[in-house]
Amino acid sequence: MVIRPYGYALWENIQQALDKRFKATGHVNAYFPLFIPMSFLQKEAEHVEGFAPELAVVTIGGGEKLEEPLVVRPTSETVIGHMYAQWIKSYRDLPVLINQWANVVRWELRTRMFLRTTEFLWQEGHTAHATAEEAQEETLKMLGVYTDFAENEAAIPVIPGRKSASEKFAGAATSYTIEAMMGDKRALQSGTSHNLGQNFAKAFEIQYLDQGNELQHCWTTSWGMSTRMVAQSLWPTAMTRAGRAAQACADSSGHSPHIQNR
Repeated sequence: MVIRPYGYALWENIQQALDKRFKATGHVNAYFPLFIPMSFLQKEAEHVEGFAPELAVVTIGGGEKLEEPLVVRPTSETVIGHMYAQWIKSYRDLPVLINQWANVVRWELRTRMFLRTTEFLWQEGHTAHATAEEAQEETLKMLGVYTDFAENEAAIPVIPGRKSASEKFAGAATSYTIEAMMGDKRALQSGTSHNLGQNFAKAFEIQYLDQGNELQHCWTTSWGMSTRMVAQSLWPTAMTRAGRAAQACADSSGHSPHIQNR
């Protein structure tokens, strides 16, 4: 996907508005590797099964076959989980509230500009907490941040809610989403927030010593919004123009307008 200057300017505006909200809620930005060892994904069974059909895998580097294949980042729960396990040792280290601005690759068989592309830009937040209650609070808080941004910044009405078990993020305990109604009467997933429970914490041994000097697994979350929001920002204008074009054709031909959904 090539994003021309006008489209990228929209993405920059989205970045600025979201980044302001993230920092206001105590989050900081960091960056993690693009290439992820395949063994990292295999540590969380549901996660690797869910993403397997979409993975782009590097097997040769520097002209030689790699000892372990590297996955081009489809999402970063695994590599960030690996790092959190090294950073978090005590309850004093919690919560960890980090966001990453990055690109990701998911191998799509059928692409549609901005809506479903092999490579896209996004932000992904990853947090670690001492209790299940704190993780759930964070999950819903970020869903609220997305809702506020969509409605009050992008002027896109959305419906927040919980995803079904069959549609939740691979490896999550619970997934939440904001859905926007498009001009063609279809809903478009616009941002997601996931309570990961202790699934990734146990897979990557993200542990801390609590105040009673007992070793506990953390509770983690992840949440993201992508360049799909650029398409949503343009969609109402595109639908309006299509409607006007159809009406103009009808006026000149004498036939009633009909816009075909595609």
